[in-house]
Amino acid sequence: QVKLVDSGGGSVQAGGSLRLSCAASGTTYSRYCMGWFRQVPGKGREGVAFIDCDGTTSYADSVKGRFTISKDNAKNTLYLQMNTLKPEDTAMYYCAADTRCCIGYAPHILNLAARPYNYWGQGTQVTVSS
Repeated sequence: QVKLVDSGGGSVQAGGSLRLSCAASGTTYSRYCMGWFRQVPGKGREGVAFIDCDGTTSYADSVKGRFTISKDNAKNTLYLQMNTLKPEDTAMYYCAADTRCCIGYAPHILNLAARPYNYWGQGTQVTVSS
């Protein structure tokens, strides 16, 4: 059974930085599509950053140039480096894994934000004050 554990959230002032981590157990990350999503109460979930089967990354326009997604296959850990944080980045952040992505499941879904992620972390809160 795959388990994802998010960590690294906290409270920072605008302009600060945080690094989120997503540690996996029961699996290996090397050939999955992975992503970070965020959600605030009363709003829908927003895709933030993604990494595909080949390691190509993509980002929401709102975080492009400020956030960096990466993964360490040896440590089975996904990261989200968040710099120049803004109050509007305040949200619960979740990592997600699509373990079927690289074996041809739902090949018509090219937008990584819309993939059917089948495993999720429990979330870590990020709060940015002005």
